[in-house]
Amino acid sequence: MVSETRRTSKPASRGKPRYPNASAAPNPTAAPSLRWSVERRLAFIEALLFWRGEVNRTDLVRRFGVSMSQASADIGRYLALEPPGVAYDKSAKRYVADETFRPALAPPDTAQFLGELRLVDLGIMPATDTLLGEVPPFAAAPTPERPVDPYVLRGVLAAIRARSAIEVRYQSMSRPMPARRVIEPHALAHDGFRWHARAYDHQSGEFRDFVIGRMADIAVVDAARVMRDDDHDWNERVALRIAPHPALTPAQAKAIRLDYGIAGGSTTIEVRRALLFYALRRLGLDTHPDARPPHEQQIVLVNADEVRALAPRLWET
Repeated sequence: MVSETRRTSKPASRGKPRYPNASAAPNPTAAPSLRWSVERRLAFIEALLFWRGEVNRTDLVRRFGVSMSQASADIGRYLALEPPGVAYDKSAKRYVADETFRPALAPPDTAQFLGELRLVDLGIMPATDTLLGEVPPFAAAPTPERPVDPYVLRGVLAAIRARSAIEVRYQSMSRPMPARRVIEPHALAHDGFRWHARAYDHQSGEFRDFVIGRMADIAVVDAARVMRDDDHDWNERVALRIAPHPALTPAQAKAIRLDYGIAGGSTTIEVRRALLFYALRRLGLDTHPDARPPHEQQIVLVNADEVRALAPRLWET
């Protein structure tokens, strides 16, 4: 049985603590800011209440190694923020959140929650380091690992910081054997699958993308002679207006609008012109919209003529 539900419009009753098993919480607005460690614990309490629907002192003890009394103080401090829809369950000895609960510190972040699952899947983050300290059962479609030599990456990063020209042994798609190239990297770019160095290429006299995983034997040769501002394709942004495929049924179009966050008829995605090809390919917009059945194509590029004028070679066959 759940009892003693918090009602923020009513004062605490006299003669008994307002929050069972929680010490009196200090006024959260008394100080201009909280210590980072306290902020982390309060955020953890809020995350558990929102995503899991419950929290108790043991959760904080296990996650942060604090004492039971400190855990009580932290819960009390959070409850002093008066979030609606929180009640204390005496039988379970924990605080529970009902459907009226609303976070008091920050809006819930689905991108962080789902992004952490992806990091766990990739082996980058242990489940114990996620927002909740645990993850639900999940699976992700596998993607091939694109290895990058850490020493090569370190050299690219150093060249970006120091504005240096570097010589690398690079395996391109057009040559059977790797060749020496002198490049001036100024940024990193991800195409959805691989990491590139965006760099000025001395051989072609153009700014190009170089797959970092294809580089080896990196060495500094000179100071860079061009600036990032000279890379117009990098600095220019292109607006992609996408909408559900016009041949979809009303139900299918509604589903696609939900999938892509389309409010109204269309939505706009901004991309650097240098990454335009990669963005169109990932969205399935690098071919004619009739090349696939509407339920497979799903979306169309509303301003295709405008985008095609910026990069006509993207649609060449």
